[in-house]
Amino acid sequence: MPRSASLPITIRQLTKTYGEVTSLDSVDLDIRSGEFLTLLGPSGSGKTTLLTVLAGFTRPDHGSVRFGDTEMIRTPPHKRDVGMVFQNYALFPHMTVAGNVGFPLRLRGVPRVEQDERVERALAMVQLAGYGVRRVDQLSGGQRQRVALARAMVFEPRILLMDEPLSALDKQLREHMQIELRQLHDKLGMTTVYVTHDQREALTMSDRIAVIDHGRIMQLDTPRHIYERPASRFVAEFIGESTFLPVTVSGGAALLAGRRLKLATAPGRDGRHLLLLRPEHVQLVAAADADDVNVLQGTVATVVYQGESTLVHVRLDDGTVIGIRGPSAGRSGAATLQPGDATVLGLTPEDTILLPDHEALP
Repeated sequence: MPRSASLPITIRQLTKTYGEVTSLDSVDLDIRSGEFLTLLGPSGSGKTTLLTVLAGFTRPDHGSVRFGDTEMIRTPPHKRDVGMVFQNYALFPHMTVAGNVGFPLRLRGVPRVEQDERVERALAMVQLAGYGVRRVDQLSGGQRQRVALARAMVFEPRILLMDEPLSALDKQLREHMQIELRQLHDKLGMTTVYVTHDQREALTMSDRIAVIDHGRIMQLDTPRHIYERPASRFVAEFIGESTFLPVTVSGGAALLAGRRLKLATAPGRDGRHLLLLRPEHVQLVAAADADDVNVLQGTVATVVYQGESTLVHVRLDDGTVIGIRGPSAGRSGAATLQPGDATVLGLTPEDTILLPDHEALP
């Protein structure tokens, strides 16, 4: 299949309500041409509503959606020229694989010979060459997912929309398909909007992630920045394991339980903040090596073996329980700790991340 001429998507002040529930709350979003953008959020956050507005299945109460330079709000779904992969695949059980994949071409009046050629190319693209004569009920879940993807791509759309297409697959197959989908996107160049509630899936596949909650975009950034520099407690909690400790900022100094923290950047305005602790950022240190890190002291509460890594829960002196994670292999580090052991933990200035405590704001 030829590389697609992708389109940018421009969304302005998009609003949708259902009775007293606001599903989309004045959403502004720019999606770049050829970008893989993921809408990430909990159930009911508005991410699927936003996707169905882009597809034309949902009419917003207010706002603008432009594909390139063309306003699409009043354009019906079948004239939007977008490919759509649904969560349940929405395949026709009475048709063969080739019949399912070729369906969009028949709707568009493509000549039969060209239909057959394009169906074969699409099936080869998703590694299902030779499967055209099979019935859908003869396929595995992963194969059905590929058929749905081939059907969405066969007419070479410039925009591809996907609504949690991997959620029905088992963990191993889902992780394999994440890589395959990303490689396929890089090859075809379609502007892709992908919906998921799986944080690891979003981090693995995306150029950028839009984290959504209560119909609002809470943060829009690259996977690395979303994870390492979350804009709020909600984003930090939704993406990755996290614990928070209260910090007071005064006169340019950040104080944790009266001790000044070493920071890589300025701490922000005076007031209450939150120190974000990720399990993989907290280190075991010897007291003699603690000069260059922020020190926390505590006692091991539990040790959980998780295969390649070991998760240790440490109860700090103030009673807060935090997690640290280290490799299970080797004779030093997290894997050697036992419940009841006294520990000294270190956090580098680069990993000492402060977030605004919105509950403390006036």
